[in-house]
Amino acid sequence: MIDLRHVNKWYGDFQVLKDINLTVHSGERIVVCGPSGSGKSTLIRCINRLEEHQQGDIIVDGIPLTGDVENIDQIRSEVGMCFQQFNLFPHLTVMENCVLAPMSVRKKTRREAESLARRYLEKVRIPDQADKLPGQLSGGQQQRVAIARALCMEPRIMLFDEPTSALDPEMISEVLDTMEQLATEGMTMICVTHEMGFARNVADRVVFMDQGQVLEENEPEKFFESPRNLRTRSFLDQILQH
Repeated sequence: MIDLRHVNKWYGDFQVLKDINLTVHSGERIVVCGPSGSGKSTLIRCINRLEEHQQGDIIVDGIPLTGDVENIDQIRSEVGMCFQQFNLFPHLTVMENCVLAPMSVRKKTRREAESLARRYLEKVRIPDQADKLPGQLSGGQQQRVAIARALCMEPRIMLFDEPTSALDPEMISEVLDTMEQLATEGMTMICVTHEMGFARNVADRVVFMDQGQVLEENEPEKFFESPRNLRTRSFLDQILQH
């Protein structure tokens, strides 16, 4: 479903991604973790061309990600993304946030788009919030709206960029529960997160990045119980103490 081959990216003279190789199969759930500044968010932002890589190949669902605008649009229509800051339109209701892209990109009628929106707001367990503005919702509810909005495009792949990092502790579980439900339904997912419980319970593989490189990639049990890389062990010791 996703193939990254020898991907490199620079910001000026600073190399943020160094020879990244990663394959994600259909229905796989990949958790990417690592310290701040390790390139995790840049990596997933490259997958739908929010960031442009300079070297290597990124292929999404058989489509090479190049400068070709048509390819970029095709890939973006299949890839949903949720960010740390929910990025909802504050002046639009929850329903309007959800129907905008299906109507403008997928060319759905309003009735079709609203039907989709109601289905996915039900899935994330906030159907009763459809007529509210984002500012009237809690952080956890806003992030669930953001997930529903992404799902309204009926993507084949979901990317999550630290979706719980802006939330109060008591709101984190409601968002993680929603993501776990998506995972059980077979959605292909890449999630950048520090939520190690989620990684243990949901991931098929955990990828550890540091200083722009993938240092370790393994199934959760082996990743947590017997990491091969000293840097991975140090990171886990620190994060699991908190």
